[in-house]
Amino acid sequence: MSFIERTQSGHVATITINRADKLNALSAEVIAELAATFAALTFESLGGDPASAVRAVVLTGAGKAFVAGADIAAMATMSSAEAGRFSEAGHALCAAIEAAPYPVIAAVNGFALGGGLELALACDFIFAADTAKVGLPEVTLGVIPGFGGTQRLARRIGVGRARELIFTGRTVTAEEAARIGLVNEVMPAGELMARATACAEKIASAGPLAIAAAKRAMLHGSEAPLGPACELERQAFAALFGSDDQRTGMGAFLAKQKATFSGR
Repeated sequence: MSFIERTQSGHVATITINRADKLNALSAEVIAELAATFAALTFESLGGDPASAVRAVVLTGAGKAFVAGADIAAMATMSSAEAGRFSEAGHALCAAIEAAPYPVIAAVNGFALGGGLELALACDFIFAADTAKVGLPEVTLGVIPGFGGTQRLARRIGVGRARELIFTGRTVTAEEAARIGLVNEVMPAGELMARATACAEKIASAGPLAIAAAKRAMLHGSEAPLGPACELERQAFAALFGSDDQRTGMGAFLAKQKATFSGR
């Protein structure tokens, strides 16, 4: 049984977690299938048919949840070793999303709790329906976030706010999440996918090598001192001047035309 649905329009792929009867809870099987889905969307696909290359991804959930959390029924009987392997798989998935050469937009359509919020935090940014609820309630179960939540939440909203949310296990509304910088934008539920897709299409129309370089520089430079981080940017900037995309983009600008990028 497949829990992941993938559709594609142009250069934008939409990945939907569909385990709606369990509020899309992250079992080991869901994590493995989601990881395989992202692994298949490699940057090397640009070397095939440029018209079908994935340049941006929208990640969402079926039904009334984005992901309501990890599968508590499966976790309840895990040994420490089994929990460690489960956490390792979740961390690997989130790291793969974070390091993907294309941006990933989380379209949070409902509950994003525990592992669900951790999954969204691994995405480049988050759009949320006005009905969404988010939080890391793991301490109420006697454990802590296990897929990177203690680290990524603090980096996104600051240590003080992250501590308050994690230590209390409090769930917040989409509006509060936007106010504290946890999500980028809130909109009516019926407009969420159209807004996320439109943003993904805007990204996909830009130079894919440049987008990948910018994402990589921001990821690796975010925790480095300013000097070394700026050197990463300088190197990436210079390297792009050997690409067809750079010549295409600047040539189109000078000719007052719209650029069509090849990803080369």
